[in-house]
Amino acid sequence: MYRLIKSLVRPYWGSLVIILAGMLLQTAASVAGPWPLKIVLDNVVGSHKLPHWLDHLLEPLLRGTGKMQIAAAAAMAVVVIAVIGAIASYFANYYTTSVGQWVANDLRMRTYQHLQQLSLSYYDTHETGSLLSTITADVQTIQAFASASTLGILVDVFTIVAMLIVMFWLNWDFTLIAVAVTPFMLLLFSRFKKAVKKATHEVRKQQSRIVAVVEQGLQSMRVIKAFGRQDLEQEELSEVSKATVDAALKARKIKAILSPIVTVTVAGCTAVVLWRGSSLILQGAMTAGALTVFLAYLAMFFKPVQDLAKMTNTIAQTAVGVERLRAILEADTIIPQRPDALIPSNVNGDIAFEHVAFGYKADEPVLKDVHFQIKAGETVGIVGPTGGGKSTIVSLIPRFYDPNAGRILVEGVDIRDFDLQALRNQIGYVLQETVLFRGTIADNIAYGRGGAARQEIVEAAKLANADEFISKMPQGYDSIVGDRGETLSGGQRQRIGIARALIRNNPILILDEPTAALDTESEKKVVEALQRLMKGRTVITIAHRLSTIRDANKIIVLKEGVVAEQGTHEELMAAGGVYAELYQIQFRQQPESAASSVTQ
Repeated sequence: MYRLIKSLVRPYWGSLVIILAGMLLQTAASVAGPWPLKIVLDNVVGSHKLPHWLDHLLEPLLRGTGKMQIAAAAAMAVVVIAVIGAIASYFANYYTTSVGQWVANDLRMRTYQHLQQLSLSYYDTHETGSLLSTITADVQTIQAFASASTLGILVDVFTIVAMLIVMFWLNWDFTLIAVAVTPFMLLLFSRFKKAVKKATHEVRKQQSRIVAVVEQGLQSMRVIKAFGRQDLEQEELSEVSKATVDAALKARKIKAILSPIVTVTVAGCTAVVLWRGSSLILQGAMTAGALTVFLAYLAMFFKPVQDLAKMTNTIAQTAVGVERLRAILEADTIIPQRPDALIPSNVNGDIAFEHVAFGYKADEPVLKDVHFQIKAGETVGIVGPTGGGKSTIVSLIPRFYDPNAGRILVEGVDIRDFDLQALRNQIGYVLQETVLFRGTIADNIAYGRGGAARQEIVEAAKLANADEFISKMPQGYDSIVGDRGETLSGGQRQRIGIARALIRNNPILILDEPTAALDTESEKKVVEALQRLMKGRTVITIAHRLSTIRDANKIIVLKEGVVAEQGTHEELMAAGGVYAELYQIQFRQQPESAASSVTQ
């Protein structure tokens, strides 16, 4: 963790130097603060003489060392000390806040960048709500601590050191009282910190669950309203929210015990010093000003302890936030890439699976020994019963996951030898449900290829049969698309998805039954667009409706993680195997004449 913090603050060493200088000046002002009062009590109200060095300093400044001149000097010193402390505090706080904001920005960007690099297997086992909570709330907690709390703690540490030096000089036996209590206070803090941290962990866990429940509810609002289950969602949120309240109250209960203990301990030490000091003053062994300064220093000495008692919860929250961020940053599910990775060129679309095995969990294989070849320009359908591994096949080609055994070749080269992004740049996608992002329609089409010109966007939309409805919208291509494109119909979203794939212009195209959820009219327009998109490309399509792949060059049938059979539609029907059985089951339920073929 030290290396993480060091790497985050390294760009801001200049600001850190200013912060350090400001803290040192603040410390000097804090240490000097009580001395004007001591001078007034001892040398103006009392009859003690000024130290020789101070008397020598005041003479040229005030042309005399009478009592009123001394009082005037003390009054001026109060203002000067306050001004120095205020200026130092301003710069220290300003630069601390600045560094805190930029470090939080860097940490947020580093975390998000790392999340982008993780394989999809990481997201298979981690809730989105928890990740959102970490990258927002936890980073904000760390930022608040770095901006507001760290400076105070560091100033207090410098002040303690300076106070101890002066306190030992004033009265060493009084100082031992404070020093003797300190180890017990630190032990108390250590015990309470562990308890508060454990309770805070539970609070953050429950807060993440709240984010997850709310996120799921908002994303599924149409389904919730359709089934009238608002009460169920409210009940689930209520349960999680109450658990959060219980955890927070438990953490607060532990924290609330600490502050009174510290307050009573400080009061006890102060009482001993006050009683003993009064005795020494009566004996003439100590001045009233010296006792006043010592009591002020004693209060300042214990201030960090009191602050720490008040900040126990903040420190625990920050520690928990750091641990949750570390859990993300130290996740090692990044798809590995060779330092001398190849950039694929002249890709035609030859793909081969050689004895590939894969499982999302080590003990639950999805693919066992998959072996097949796809030639450039072929249209290949992948079919099979649910859970047979169809989606897994097309997830392995762009290396969303890496196989546990075997290898996948593109143009005869193991895809693990390619640059990851360069490999994915060779592949286009049209999925069963096109995901649109908040922004304009033009932005969503251009998402397929950054920097696409407006004319290219329009041309891709025309080929995808999308221009006809886009041009009728009030702002045309500049019309804003809502979250996930809910303002558009399914067919319209699919045509924008096809336009996105067209503008990408990749040699390999993956289709995941893009017409499955469409009505007849929308399906017709999408099929026409797909036919244009598929020309001259290697096409791999996951087919649930077998009629859509009747004219495919090859059909690969998966069952229980292996290739059960492969061939053309006619060959597989003649073989009477798994494919023929699936086909007969479908068309007993739906007349063949009602189906439409993407590849016709």
